[in-house]
Amino acid sequence: MNLTAELRNLGDVRAPESLRLSLLGDAYAEIDSEMGRLLVAFNAGGISAVNRAGRSDDFELWFGRRMGRPLKRVDAVPEHLVRKLRFDLRGLTPFERDVLLKTAQIPRGQVRSYGWVAREIGRPAAVRAVGTALANNPIPYFIPCHRVVRSDGVIGNYGMGGPEAKKQILRLEGADPDAIEAWARRGVRYHGSDTTHIFCFPTCSHARRVQERHRVGFGSEREAFAAGYRPCKVCRPALAA
Repeated sequence: MNLTAELRNLGDVRAPESLRLSLLGDAYAEIDSEMGRLLVAFNAGGISAVNRAGRSDDFELWFGRRMGRPLKRVDAVPEHLVRKLRFDLRGLTPFERDVLLKTAQIPRGQVRSYGWVAREIGRPAAVRAVGTALANNPIPYFIPCHRVVRSDGVIGNYGMGGPEAKKQILRLEGADPDAIEAWARRGVRYHGSDTTHIFCFPTCSHARRVQERHRVGFGSEREAFAAGYRPCKVCRPALAA
């Protein structure tokens, strides 16, 4: 019995969405995004893979090798999966899932370091492993590994188009990657306010509100503490050092 017949037996197109997706297994379609056209794979559990639009057979071959499951093309990605950003992270290790789920919490237009992710998931010594997990992120763009930069502040590489693509997405989100790298070249890792004596990551929403005349730059957490500043409770820079 083919898929169309199965759906009819379920009570036509009004069958529950979750049941229809279960019957599809992993499927994919193209969507429009800030990065242009993307191929998005999904199933009943959520979005399972993303890549830039290209040859469908290449995407299917990559997905089969990476996920060990077949993939079929359909007309569209269900809107609710994109709107609610549900993810299917089956096949990943617990560490990889922790890294990706923590990365998904980084606000739009802000960046954090690989060290921040490692400390936030309770694995402060695993900075390199965090980098590897993000390099192998099967759901880039939606799980925003483009918001994670090197610990020295340099933007770093990006698996879906390289550093320039990473900078492009950050600009579209309202961040300024050129300023981020300029601060990195000057050795500035954190911004503080001399009125509140709180220090933040430079892209934190609180740091952006600090007037230039009240802004203080710090090269390390230790330097900020020594000056009598305390870490922002929102961006939590104390976990990045």
